[in-house]
Amino acid sequence: MTKILAIESSCDETAAAVVADGRRVLSSIVASQVNLHAKYGGVVPELASREHLRQIVPVVREALEQAGLRLSDIDAFAVTRGPGLIGSLLVGVTYGKVLAMSVGKPLIPVNHLEGHVHAVLLEAHLAGREPALPAVCLVVSGGHTVLYHVRAAATNGGAVQFSYGRIGQTRDDAAGEAYDKVAKLLALGYPGGPVIDQLAGGAGKEALSLAREIRFGATKMKGNPYDFSFSGLKTAVLYYVRAHVELQPEIDARAQALRAGRLRAAELVALCSAQTLAVLVSFQNAVVEELVSRTMAGAKEFAARSVLVSGGVAANAQLRSTFEVEAKQHGLEVFFPSRALSTDNAAMIAAAAYPRLLAGERASLDLNAEANLPLA
Repeated sequence: MTKILAIESSCDETAAAVVADGRRVLSSIVASQVNLHAKYGGVVPELASREHLRQIVPVVREALEQAGLRLSDIDAFAVTRGPGLIGSLLVGVTYGKVLAMSVGKPLIPVNHLEGHVHAVLLEAHLAGREPALPAVCLVVSGGHTVLYHVRAAATNGGAVQFSYGRIGQTRDDAAGEAYDKVAKLLALGYPGGPVIDQLAGGAGKEALSLAREIRFGATKMKGNPYDFSFSGLKTAVLYYVRAHVELQPEIDARAQALRAGRLRAAELVALCSAQTLAVLVSFQNAVVEELVSRTMAGAKEFAARSVLVSGGVAANAQLRSTFEVEAKQHGLEVFFPSRALSTDNAAMIAAAAYPRLLAGERASLDLNAEANLPLA
């Protein structure tokens, strides 16, 4: 049993996990910084890196304790090399190098985006289901919206290595970033994705009727038909709010509630009119349509046999249900990670590192973080 201890620190989650043979999760610890960044409406890079410094040692220690292992029991270490916030990445890379050097074990660098692909594969394996290849994989989060063609490249010791071809990517805001900006505009708190999903999903008949009149649409673009764009959608919401000054009093009331610590969706919905809920429904409908339509078109073009969806926004209930309906109509099976593995975590990094370890990949101690590290 090959045990890999992985560290993930690409943005605002300090995570460590121990995974055996790339498939069996022995521990997975995540220290979130959501409350730290909530009052700013987004991640503050300097604060994030400082919090990683504070959390990294206890998080790794807890991962080992939960797995019932000592540091000397670990066979290899894995770290997220990039992409991400450079200060945050450096904390994880540096500590990973220290751990590997201290016990003389291999160090495996992993691309964060490949980790998200392996989050789907890890979950599917645990459920006894293996996605058919080739596949298309949509990685959709606060920092990334990118579509990949995933194929098996080689097999080492029973573990499959994959090759990736980038089909499309966002030209501006990532989908999760658009959610956060719209939530900030409407004083709904941070992160915006979960609260907008919950509020839009619970909208009543009046809001749903109004949403049919508002109908925000995705930006029409030339060039690559598989590229995404969410900046125009976010701006459309901004212009709508500016044009409807009657919404400002409730926005102010929600802002005051947030300052008082009333952050739960159940508390915020009481401060949302049917018109505001209609804005959220229309916004989410447009985001989901953009993501699903381009992904399914890519699946058809590249003769995919399955669809993988990963990243923080993959936890969105409407996105999941829409993908399941569309995939079934196209004769494809769609795979998601659990909600715990959708957001940034270290188990997915360990799973991605395993086939690389078997293939003999190793990093030297001069390994450095890369903020803009490409996957393909």
